[in-house]
Amino acid sequence: MRKIILLFICFVATIGVWADDKVSFTADAPEVVVSGDQFRLTFTINSQKIRDFRAPNIQGFEVLMGPSRSQQSSTQIINGQVTSTSSITFTYILMADKEGTYNIPGATVMVDGNNHTSNSVTIKVLPPDKDAAQGGKSSSRNQVAGSKITDKELFITATASKTNVYEQEAFLLTYKVYTQVNLTNLREDMSDLKGFHMQEVELPRQKSWGLEHYNGRNYQTMIWKQYVLFPQQTGKLEIPAITFDATIAQMVASADPFDAFFNGGSNYVNINKKLVTPRININVKELPAGKPANFSGGVGDFTLSSSISTQELKTNDAVTIKLVISGTGNMKLINTPEVAFPQDFEIYDPKVDNKFNLTKEGLAGSKVIEYLAIPRHAGDFTIPPIEFSYFDLKSQSYKTLKTEAYSLKVAKGEGNADQVVANFTNKEDLKVLGKDIRYIKTGNTKLTKKDEFFFGSISYYLWYIIPLILFVSFMVIYRKQAIENANVAKVRTKKANKVATKRMKNAGKLLAEKNTGAFYDEVLKAMWGYISDKLNISVSQLSKDNIEEKLCEHGVSEELIKEFIGTLNECEFARYAPGNQNDTMDKVYTSAIEVISKMENSIKR
Repeated sequence: MRKIILLFICFVATIGVWADDKVSFTADAPEVVVSGDQFRLTFTINSQKIRDFRAPNIQGFEVLMGPSRSQQSSTQIINGQVTSTSSITFTYILMADKEGTYNIPGATVMVDGNNHTSNSVTIKVLPPDKDAAQGGKSSSRNQVAGSKITDKELFITATASKTNVYEQEAFLLTYKVYTQVNLTNLREDMSDLKGFHMQEVELPRQKSWGLEHYNGRNYQTMIWKQYVLFPQQTGKLEIPAITFDATIAQMVASADPFDAFFNGGSNYVNINKKLVTPRININVKELPAGKPANFSGGVGDFTLSSSISTQELKTNDAVTIKLVISGTGNMKLINTPEVAFPQDFEIYDPKVDNKFNLTKEGLAGSKVIEYLAIPRHAGDFTIPPIEFSYFDLKSQSYKTLKTEAYSLKVAKGEGNADQVVANFTNKEDLKVLGKDIRYIKTGNTKLTKKDEFFFGSISYYLWYIIPLILFVSFMVIYRKQAIENANVAKVRTKKANKVATKRMKNAGKLLAEKNTGAFYDEVLKAMWGYISDKLNISVSQLSKDNIEEKLCEHGVSEELIKEFIGTLNECEFARYAPGNQNDTMDKVYTSAIEVISKMENSIKR
């Protein structure tokens, strides 16, 4: 039997190894290197059945070593699933000769009689740091403590994608870090910029460093923050200088020989440095003259579409028009277009759903607006085209987009359609129909002379006496109620049974839902809360040890006290006990109701 099991495992493992029939052949190299630096170029294929590896023609670099071949393989069994991986890597050690951008084509290899070609790689070669080329100190991220960190070794640039823009035209503001030292932390206080609506671009949390040649020196660079700005006013606006607090780790040589042996002879100390970015001037131009009357404030590139829920309906039924504004620009700041519904339609505030994302050109996506209206009269109506005007940045002119007009057929529906006609262009202008002229009542009418019948009659005096009696009665009852409410203990005692009954009703609902944990919690709250309110003692001061003494002081029999404590114990135990919870919950529920009822009749105040 054991032999059969071992053979089966070997068979499954063999299938796992053979199952990997998808060949992957990839090349990898750094994107940027410095002239004179050495780097690795690798070609990796996920198979070991290879032959005839052919290296590409490598130009612009000196081949120091290679190709060297290495292979890796591993097999895992997870939950009975066998997975196997194997690969072979060919490695070159290259050195960049001179600056420029070079492309290394893919290598080829044969696997099971089929040729496979890897991807090509592009490498940018930067010139050497001018200080290193002149025999000075080379750029290093590990500085010796005590040496001054200059603004050439660590600084932050602030750049704007545009410096001449129109009002509401979006542009990108970027803060980029350049460093030749070991920067470990960076903080800034980016307050709101006056005259701009600002939105931060979401960057990856794990920021990556890149190599860049700047002003004759090579730096490790990283984009720290990016913001999309929308100018809110015209004229000369300034993006002020921002102060960054930087922390740099500097190396300290150690004189301890043991520390030198185990830690390389160096430790690090943190140095703080303030970095100030340059100011940026932005020239904001006013939008050209000739704005359309219905100009929305939109600046960018937009499209407009619309749809209607129905064109045949009855009075008092709702009709919805959906308007979709799509494109890129200051979408968050544009005004909602108006729909000219017929005068006797009841109109509701439009519902706006913003579905756009922040991009470097502004907000891109769509603004979905739903207009709801209810016709109150039957007839044929026309909803004119909806207009949306904006300033187009490409043509630098105003454009007006229109939807189609909609014809509505409204039939007579249920209910009184002659109730209200509202002019919703002016919500104060309302009038009631069918009630402005009353019908003249006809028939026999008995008339009485003025000042006869009522004045001096019994009804006349009752109109004075009855309100006086009601007022006095109200004052007496109110005063009595206020005195009772002032006695907090008495109020709690009177409401104890009511509160407990409400909690037991909730427990009954939880019992029906078979919510075990919540059911027992509610029963315990009802029992402890009842005793707390009835005796006017906070729950925190009650315990199973002193509850017997407190209840005895209020004339409760020992037998009932034991029954109450027993119910508490049974509830706490049943909550965590195994077995049939349905029967146990029913028993606890019944016991709790009975013991609270008995306690209500036994506690003496």
